[in-house]
Amino acid sequence: MINSVFSNMLGIKYPIIQGAMAWIADSSLAAAVSNAGGLGIITGNAPLEWVRDEIRKTKKLTDKPFGVNIMLLSETAEAVAKMACEEKVKVVTTGAGNPGKYIDMWKKNDIKVIPVVASVALAKRMERAGVDAVIAEGCESGGHVGELTTMALVPQVVDAVNIHVIAAGGIGDGRGAAAAFMLGAHGIQLGTRFLVANECTVHQKYKEKVLKAKDIDTQVTGRVTGHPVRVLRNKLVRKFQLLEKNGASMEEYEELGRGALARAVREGDVDNGSVMAGQIAGLVCKEQSCDEIIQEIFKETEENLKRVQTMFEK
Repeated sequence: MINSVFSNMLGIKYPIIQGAMAWIADSSLAAAVSNAGGLGIITGNAPLEWVRDEIRKTKKLTDKPFGVNIMLLSETAEAVAKMACEEKVKVVTTGAGNPGKYIDMWKKNDIKVIPVVASVALAKRMERAGVDAVIAEGCESGGHVGELTTMALVPQVVDAVNIHVIAAGGIGDGRGAAAAFMLGAHGIQLGTRFLVANECTVHQKYKEKVLKAKDIDTQVTGRVTGHPVRVLRNKLVRKFQLLEKNGASMEEYEELGRGALARAVREGDVDNGSVMAGQIAGLVCKEQSCDEIIQEIFKETEENLKRVQTMFEK
């Protein structure tokens, strides 16, 4: 069985974190991932009381560790950061900013802090700030993305810091996990694969669009705004492309994108909604339980690591 110092640090069975997908990562998904031996995550990019309620629901569904993600640009970031301490959450992951001003507070409440980073410079800054690990996320991932690929980013971050490095972006099976470990990662984070988990409450039409996706079906929109997002191609993407071609204003981009993710996730509008998914979507071909997903991934990981070893035996 795959085991690691990182999973021991968090008190989980397998070194895998579930991605904190806005409007998607709720108590149903987080508890299922944690019960399966990974680290389930609840999105904190939501109203404070919704997040608190989902934390309390998760506590009823699992006695295993789980975490909360805080998007630092969110209007509710500070309130959720404090509430995580009140609710005695075990882990906080962060994105879209520097969590430095909250770290002392979280540490005093025995919370493990794991920010997402998209560069070596940010990883080193986070290490100096006292975080426990970093998630090095490549641009293959769904949702908000950076510039570097996972293959390029992860080994450079591993070489630059002395804390645990979690690989994310473009990982969807045991081959990707094995590759991440070979790059020096101590664990992996998955988002897209969990979109089609039985316990994921995303609309069925969203799941079907992911399941039907091919390797070339994702597109990054919003590069000109400074907030690029990887999604599956649809009518909304074509509208964004037209805005980019015509040099539209920031207000026009914001208006077009307002409520788009919720339309896809909750209403199943996969034509005019934002269907966030990573490039690995073309590899995702079946609905399974979170337990089946995690068991399959780590069985494949072990098999692939052994296969590589035998390839180079004399």
